[in-house]
Amino acid sequence: MMKTYSAKAGELNPQWYVIDAEGQILGRLASQIAQILRGKHKPTFTPHMLTGDFVVVINAGKIAVTGRRLEQKMYYRHSQYPGGLKTTSLRKVLEGRYPERALQHAVRGMVMHNNLGADIMSRLKIYAGPDHPHQAQKPIPWTGPEALLKKQQGAAEE
Repeated sequence: MMKTYSAKAGELNPQWYVIDAEGQILGRLASQIAQILRGKHKPTFTPHMLTGDFVVVINAGKIAVTGRRLEQKMYYRHSQYPGGLKTTSLRKVLEGRYPERALQHAVRGMVMHNNLGADIMSRLKIYAGPDHPHQAQKPIPWTGPEALLKKQQGAAEE
């Protein structure tokens, strides 16, 4: 009889990844980031624990979208007063003061909406420009899930 693997806190070894968002599609990049943050790319994935990695996203202000999403995608908020519905288009968000919020909003919609999801989102660092203050953690450039498979196969062959 096989037992289900459950990671222990001491076995978790979070990595730091840096992703350049320049020219990448918003939704596709957000889904990859959500997978890394959740830890689904690791063999030690445990659903109820924080097994994911840290992600630093640079150039979030230069993210790409397809079709007419810049004008058609709207973000809504309400002040809880009558007539207090405010709408903002994706173009205004990307050209505004905090363009990184578009990517943050997309990733937030792809992780759980509970306390674990809040902890996962705290591991996401997004910057509109190419500079970030996380050089001390020595983040690894993220090239896609294929790179992890090659790295694991190389380690198994040794």
